[in-house]
Amino acid sequence: MEISIKRAQELVDQWIKEKGVRYFNELTNLAQLTEEVGELARIIGRTYGEQSFKETDKEVNLADEMADVLFVLICLANQTGVDLTEAFEKNMEKKTHRDSERHKNNKKLN
Repeated sequence: MEISIKRAQELVDQWIKEKGVRYFNELTNLAQLTEEVGELARIIGRTYGEQSFKETDKEVNLADEMADVLFVLICLANQTGVDLTEAFEKNMEKKTHRDSERHKNNKKLN
């Protein structure tokens, strides 16, 4: 089943209202987002970087950590009135216009 960004925002809002009681305030959610990104960074650093996993890190799931980041980001979008579909479309347009030749001309990437 594919879920659009809009539908994901609706699902998170529904879950918060039915299971989560209410949204944490924006500052708490920002702190939570930072924590989740840190957990994702730990997995990527140990999987693709030079660090090794600790015994306590053996049960890691990269996809689940990415989904945690997405969930909290959607919470922040919902509570601040951001339509992530619209924001993403505008951001892609900006990047396409601004960077249309930039990366192609970057000798470090070729």
